[in-house]
Amino acid sequence: MSKAAKYQELLALPACELAERLAAGSARAVEVTEAYLERISQTEEKVQAWAHLDPDYALRQAKALDRHRQSGHAIGPLHGVPVAVKDIIDVAGLPCENGTPLDAGRRARQDAFVVSRLREAGAVILGKTVTTELAVYQPSKTRNPHDPSRTPGGSSSGSAAAVASGMAPLALGSQTNGSVVRPASYCGVVGFKPSRGLISRSGATTQSPTLDNLGGFARTIEDVALLHDAMAGFDEQDSAMRLVARPQLLATARSKPPVRPALAFVRGPYWEDTEADLREGYAELVAELGDVEEVELPEVFGRAVELHRTIHLADLAKHYGHYYHRDKEQLSPRLREMIEEGQRILAVDYNIAHDWIEILNVGLEELFERFDALITPGTSGQAPTIDTTGSPAFCTLWTFCGLPALSMPLLVGADDLPIGVQLVGRRGRDGRLLRTARWMLETLRGPLPEGS
Repeated sequence: MSKAAKYQELLALPACELAERLAAGSARAVEVTEAYLERISQTEEKVQAWAHLDPDYALRQAKALDRHRQSGHAIGPLHGVPVAVKDIIDVAGLPCENGTPLDAGRRARQDAFVVSRLREAGAVILGKTVTTELAVYQPSKTRNPHDPSRTPGGSSSGSAAAVASGMAPLALGSQTNGSVVRPASYCGVVGFKPSRGLISRSGATTQSPTLDNLGGFARTIEDVALLHDAMAGFDEQDSAMRLVARPQLLATARSKPPVRPALAFVRGPYWEDTEADLREGYAELVAELGDVEEVELPEVFGRAVELHRTIHLADLAKHYGHYYHRDKEQLSPRLREMIEEGQRILAVDYNIAHDWIEILNVGLEELFERFDALITPGTSGQAPTIDTTGSPAFCTLWTFCGLPALSMPLLVGADDLPIGVQLVGRRGRDGRLLRTARWMLETLRGPLPEGS
């Protein structure tokens, strides 16, 4: 087999199968890394997903991993698998510029907690992917791989686009509002935002301690479970975490539900803002699944966007205040306005908004006594043009309440562009959500091969 053919074979493998081949010795970390670097050289000019890429850095890791395996030592579950990291997450020695000129030249002194976990699992840190400005709304240079005139979404623009264009099998992102689910939907990949407190945020740029989450992208449900299994682990530096057993997401995702999962279809408060092709797609999806109950949330849940905004902007004013005071003219007008609005928020309103997180969760817990997961839009439709990153409003309630949410590429819009279907699960039941998602795919498409 020629080198080019071997590379194409490796690039086509889901991450789970790639990890199995690397563990068995039928593929080497160096050749896998070389295959992805070759793909990047062919694709990056069009997509512009990378903020920092050093092929020598990636290959040094791969060579060390090959030597490690040849020595007979135990290997990790991601041995030799390349992973892209969003450029708000520290990787020791690499730039972490947060999508702003105010951090130009900044290099991380140590790995973020999740990056150290990935290294422990044997991953090759491929490089840093583009983020929007400080992981907020200003569009980045990255283009949607399906149509360069469209946004890849934000703020995890580069990570979603890198996976969608085949430049990385796995990628890390973050979500403070809709920054994993939205780009996953627009780019046609699987995006997973776990329950708040499952994945440590230490070493990632803080936007809002209450709302921030780390998550990731992959091509399949199993692959995203594999990634999050590797990242999970207790970190006492993150106040949202609790000392509990690791979740075993991949094993749960691969298991068969004991009974047919109970699903609810939730239009949500912004259904009227969705596009016709999304509405038609969801109607067909619900009909195809059968036995899906439509549920209308009480009107009070519509307050989540306002409550989220109160916490988000006040936290922005605190955590990004040093950028504002150093040189606010280098911030986008929209981010400046958000920080200034946050500076005016009263402490009493901020604290009341925090109280509502648990109030709304009480209502959602009652809903999850009846249903395993909720089917609900993650975006208004297909990717809009590059002058915006799209609306996160369809994700806000679930992020505000800390629930796990997943986007699956199941629908196609009027312009033949992907539209993801968002599936939301019970807080702390991330494995069950992934299992339900895989069951949904099998129900709609037939039995899935291993690694799907």
